[in-house]
Amino acid sequence: MKILITGGAGFVGSRLAQRLLERGTLAGRRIETLVLADQAAAQPALLADARVQSRVGPLLDQCAALRVEDFDGVFHLASAVSGECETDFELGLRSNLDSTRALLDALRTRTEQGAPPARLVFSSSVAVFGPDPSVPLPARVADDTLPTPQTSYGTHKLVCEHLIADYTRKGYLDGRSARLMTVTVRPGRPNGAASSFFSGIIREPLAGLEAICPVSPEVSHPVSSPARTIDGLIAVFEASREALGGRTALNLPALNVRVSEMLDALEAVAGRAVRERVRFVRDERIAGIVAGWPGGATGARAARLGLQPEANFADIVQQYIADCRSAGQAETALRGLETR
Repeated sequence: MKILITGGAGFVGSRLAQRLLERGTLAGRRIETLVLADQAAAQPALLADARVQSRVGPLLDQCAALRVEDFDGVFHLASAVSGECETDFELGLRSNLDSTRALLDALRTRTEQGAPPARLVFSSSVAVFGPDPSVPLPARVADDTLPTPQTSYGTHKLVCEHLIADYTRKGYLDGRSARLMTVTVRPGRPNGAASSFFSGIIREPLAGLEAICPVSPEVSHPVSSPARTIDGLIAVFEASREALGGRTALNLPALNVRVSEMLDALEAVAGRAVRERVRFVRDERIAGIVAGWPGGATGARAARLGLQPEANFADIVQQYIADCRSAGQAETALRGLETR
């Protein structure tokens, strides 16, 4: 089969690609071609595999060529992130709405020409939920909680969920939307997402650097490790339509934690000195965005697919440390652990 990953050079996209190549199959079929489309080229380690192709450039520009390609499956991960969408409204519309519509229409064109509908998994977000005077936000949002997004990013994700459901209803594709929790711990430099600090307060202290937390220690949020997130995307792709239980989006598993609990876990794994590298300096812009997000989530439909969150945040910290060591990055990414 031939698979497309939009955002395939990004953090989640690259890890998803590596997992698929290691598996060799998806939904019981052999993966023959894996196309990674992104603004940047795919990682050299992925390109070394003969099954991998890299497409570089804005997704909106690439969609015209996609109309003539015979993709069996698509993981649509490409997106402008939350902070970017708030500061550049046009960028968010173009990157999230216009690109998604162009991708769906490319797949629709193939179907109208007699090709079987491609299966598509869309990475939505827990940011589709938010507080509204007419819809009180529960302590933990569920699959059936009414989404009332409070950011442009969350609004874009919700609009795309509905578009994908309608294109599926019309038979143009077999679409599934999975709402990702905040993925942590992400390696590398901070990105433009308002949620970036959820990784930074773990990643930077482990590297021996100071980290700034822009929100209160009592802020609660649903998170997931990279590995569990990728497990979820693959499971949603492979599930039957009956097992999914409908066309509406489902929540992937969430570990609901407070910032203070994240730091408790960091201290338990790495020591007091590492935790003390985190300073609290409130950023009203970031705090305002985060205040519009849910403090926790549940995923009953994902659980019926066999998906579960981590047992505790210390496991996520340990996973990040193990990943850094296996990638040969311990000398820089974990230099804060030298005295342990």
